[in-house]
Amino acid sequence: MPELPEVETTRKGITPKVLNQTVQKVIIRQHQLRWEIPTSLPETLAGLVINKISRRAKYLLLKTNKGHLIIHLGMSGNLKILPRDTPPQKHDHVDIEFDNGWLLRYHDPRRFGAMLWTEEPIKTFKLLRHLGPEPLTDEFSADYFHRQCLKRKVSIKVLLMDNKCVVGVGNIYANESLSKSQILPTRIANSLSLQEAENLVKNIKVILEKAIEQGGTTLKDFSAPDGKPGYFVQQLAVYGRAGQDCGACGTPIQKIIQAQRASYYCSTCQN
Repeated sequence: MPELPEVETTRKGITPKVLNQTVQKVIIRQHQLRWEIPTSLPETLAGLVINKISRRAKYLLLKTNKGHLIIHLGMSGNLKILPRDTPPQKHDHVDIEFDNGWLLRYHDPRRFGAMLWTEEPIKTFKLLRHLGPEPLTDEFSADYFHRQCLKRKVSIKVLLMDNKCVVGVGNIYANESLSKSQILPTRIANSLSLQEAENLVKNIKVILEKAIEQGGTTLKDFSAPDGKPGYFVQQLAVYGRAGQDCGACGTPIQKIIQAQRASYYCSTCQN
């Protein structure tokens, strides 16, 4: 699944060809994604200028003077910038054509993504209004996170995956941040000290920033808009490495399932 660095990479990748461009035409080949694409979307978007492209959690927000187009990549979605005459392939569900000769193409084999429209203030939109702070902002501080930990008797890994606590950390980066912080994913959140919370927050920010710099993590279902994969996967310490030796101590990496997601850890280095 594309996580925050992959979505941020996508935002940066599409911006040069989409920002300040006028939508000429929208082609929808498949309306049924996670939620049905509004049938009125082609008529709504035609003639509008995309005047801002931002991200909230894993949602891409394309702003016009009339409202926002909200895109989520789901489990297997990606966006690519292509010449307008590029023939569609299987699972190419939506094309947004612009007056500069380029199109934004949404591809999603599993169809768990979303493409929605809202004219209400974006902060009050139902999918966004209850989200926690962005992990790379000052709002996500050690004090804030420690307060959240003290309220919860769930495992720290589960808390990191809770979008009401913090958005966009995702499974890969939760595993990697806990490894770097030497904290077991099964630790109960309210057992963390302020110093441990501070170290974990610092490592989350460092790991996410590095992943964004390197273009996100290469997964079989993700490619950046220009077709170039990310390279952060080369630096993963624990994720996807069950049975392999820990790079620090040589202990085999363990794998367990928490809240239906895979957790990876070193039983010697993490406690």
